[in-house]
Formats: sequence, C-alpha cells, structure tokens
Amino acid sequence: MNRLLTLAFTLVFAIGFAELSMAGMKGKPQGEQINIARSAAPSRISRDATIMVVGEDGKVVEAKKGTNGFTCVPEIEAQEEPDPICVDAAGWQWLSDAMSGRPKPTNTVPGIAYMAKGGWHWEKDGKITPATKNEPGAQKVKEPAHWMVLGPFDSKMSGLPSMHHSKFGTY
Repeated sequence: MNRLLTLAFTLVFAIGFAELSMAGMKGKPQGEQINIARSAAPSRISRDATIMVVGEDGKVVEAKKGTNGFTCVPEIEAQEEPDPICVDAAGWQWLSDAMSGRPKPTNTVPGIAYMAKGGWHWEKDGKITPATKNEPGAQKVKEPAHWMVLGPFDSKMSGLPSMHHSKFGTY
C-alpha cells in the first residue's frame, strides 16, 4: 500500500516536471487532436471542457471554449502514443507553475487531473525518477489510466511523499 501511495503521488510530481510538449501533434488534423484530448477524461467532463491543440504554426491554441472549468490537451510529452490530460482550473494552475519553474504551486486548493489513456514515467534501480531516457539505466514505464490530485501540499505538514528536482524544487 505504501509503494502504491508513493507511486500515485510521484506520478503527480513527474507530470509537473514534464515540459508541455505537444510536438507529436503538429500536423495532425484539429478534429483528431480534439478527439485525443477528449479521451483523457470521462465524456461527462471532456465534452464541456476547453480543448487546446497544436495550431498550424506549432503553437498551442484554443480549439474549443469550455463551460465547466476543465482544460484538455492531446498530449504532454510527445511520446509514441499520445498521453492526453484533462485538468480543472486549479490543476491547470499547478501544471503551469511546474512548467514555468516556479518554486512551488500557486493554487490554493487541490486540482484534479484525468489521464484515462495513462501516461509514462521513468524508473531507475526500481525507483521512480524524473530522469530522462538519456540517463544511463533509466527505463520508460507505461502507466495505466489514472487520476491525480494536484495540490499545494507541504510534504512535511501533510505527510505526503515528495520529489526534489533541481530545476523546479519540491512540489
């Protein structure tokens, strides 16, 4: 149970350290990107979510304005298979803070993120790491479908595990 809890929370941190890279979507038709983005969450959430896609110029653009406070993107790490994610407003803020290098998240309430197609993480010596495929001995591991809580938790006060990454600090 402890290992499962550590894995679940580490995945949250690993997502935050990944740079939003939708390079694998460039050149895909907008309709296909929208369908992939919507596949990240249950339809009752994704059908009314804001959908962000890669435009013809390679920049991330809003393809559909949402009404429920969730934002879905077709991928976050340009893997062989898309790893779409849908997050609520607090989750989007958390991810934005992590990607921009802030020392800690600025959201004041926990956010929710769905990854119904799963995602990826790296492991080395049996431990989850923010490593990349360039680090000797690191292996990419496919994750199953999951959801995450992206919160402004202080690991010492909450007792939740944390990871330290030299560029982003502890989230």
